[in-house]
Amino acid sequence: MALLPRLRQLLRRPFSASTVAARRPSPSQEHGDTLQEDALRAILTDDPNDARAFHALAEIVRRRAVESPNAEDPLTAPTDEAAQQRAADLAVWSLAEELAGHPRGWRPLLELGRLSVGDDPEGAVRRLATAAERDPGGEALAEGLAILREAAMPTEALGLGIGHWRAREHTPEVGRQLVLAALEAGRVAEARQHLEALALRPGTEELRAELARVVAAREQTSPR
Repeated sequence: MALLPRLRQLLRRPFSASTVAARRPSPSQEHGDTLQEDALRAILTDDPNDARAFHALAEIVRRRAVESPNAEDPLTAPTDEAAQQRAADLAVWSLAEELAGHPRGWRPLLELGRLSVGDDPEGAVRRLATAAERDPGGEALAEGLAILREAAMPTEALGLGIGHWRAREHTPEVGRQLVLAALEAGRVAEARQHLEALALRPGTEELRAELARVVAAREQTSPR
């Protein structure tokens, strides 16, 4: 089942007193979280791509979602572990979806892509592509390629990268991710092409030398 329908089901699903999200934080803890959350949201209103603020806010909503009166009960914790993970993912999904409404917000789209890549790979690629289009510096594209590589989707990473990479303008990390994705996809000649394209970006000599060694090693072991 795709992630979005599953998340909608979770929204409608009643949790019993023995499952997640049944316990509210203590008044002092809730007050502290509220103050911090307000401050983080103010930062993200100005810059929806602030990595530290986004991850800190995501941690707050994730912690709030998984709190349970039986969280420390060893007899119930294993039963609730999957539900806790679903609740945490739902909370972060809702946060990212909200912040992704900002026209410059690409980091929330990366999180949506990360959360959905297992259940909805095509939708995840679309979200990562939109993130890449919103970031002229290429950081979003580089992180999107890493997400796809981590999900064992190097071919999809190549498609995303080739369609969006601007070697002269983007961070060199995009080129590194493309070279590695090509090698993981078994496209050694294409990896060499991406390596050569990195030369269009000044200051990449050290990175190119590092990648050249990796590509050369793979060329030695690849069938002729």
